[in-house]
Amino acid sequence: MASRTLWKGAISFGLVHIPVGLHTATTESGIDFDWLDRRTMDPVGYKRVNKRTGKEIDRDDIVKGVAYEEGQYVVLSPEEIEQAYPRTTQTIEIQMFVEASQVSFVYLERPYYVAPINKGHKVYALLRDTLARTGKIGIAKVVIQTKQHLAALVPAGDALVLNLMRWGDEVRPMQDLDLPAAGAKGAAPSASELKMARMLVEDMSGDWNPDDFKDEFRHAIMELVDRKVRAGKTETVLEPQEEAPSYGDNVIDLTELLQRSLKQRGGGGRKTAQSAPRKAAKAAKAAKAASGTKAARAAGGARKAAPRKAARTRKAA
Repeated sequence: MASRTLWKGAISFGLVHIPVGLHTATTESGIDFDWLDRRTMDPVGYKRVNKRTGKEIDRDDIVKGVAYEEGQYVVLSPEEIEQAYPRTTQTIEIQMFVEASQVSFVYLERPYYVAPINKGHKVYALLRDTLARTGKIGIAKVVIQTKQHLAALVPAGDALVLNLMRWGDEVRPMQDLDLPAAGAKGAAPSASELKMARMLVEDMSGDWNPDDFKDEFRHAIMELVDRKVRAGKTETVLEPQEEAPSYGDNVIDLTELLQRSLKQRGGGGRKTAQSAPRKAAKAAKAAKAASGTKAARAAGGARKAAPRKAARTRKAA
């Protein structure tokens, strides 16, 4: 089955635009336990309840507030929240290139496969191969739906992977941890301890194969479910019909701009990360004026799926 495109736009660095689409790189394989009414086998959902009075309230009486201290809130209107949303550009804007070893894995959050579209394959391969040979990755900003993300653009075999990252202030520093300092005399192992530890590591070493590792809890639960299905121990649950999510198909046609940008970049010297987005915007404006057509902005990203499933259990550690 063909992979569904979740987002369409372009990779932008300097004057170069590469039209691409994002595809999900992971799937959730945990067990979702739904709450059911034991008497009727009806799904059990949530209610909007006033925590002080315990009474259910209407959707129109709900406002959004941000706590700035204990018990104190600032209420924001939908219009104020909408104005704060980042501008959707449908662009993965590379801010700079850094050594791959400089970015700790603790900053990486969620990967997406990036695939070329609209005849962008050659320039896509050029960027991928250049990153692989130089050992660098691109640090970019991208807006998906209404949220701005920091992201790392990483070469991985034939593909480029866009890995959404945590912002710097979302990663806690290690200074508060009681860690043995590297090379400290009091915590330094002896030569014999190091030798035995190295032997143990080498004895337990092997080639990484993700198929060697399974979610044992999930497999045990699914085997139990299969046995109960075969034994006829099932219940009929009438779920409310869910609206299927739709995805935008519009994408900016950047083929002509890509060709012009590559010509302009030749011999143009090294560009700074700060000037790149501005120059790319100027080039895009020039291309629009020359062609006399408007580039459609894609809605981008999947809409939030309609009603969530009822309560979920925590996944096993």
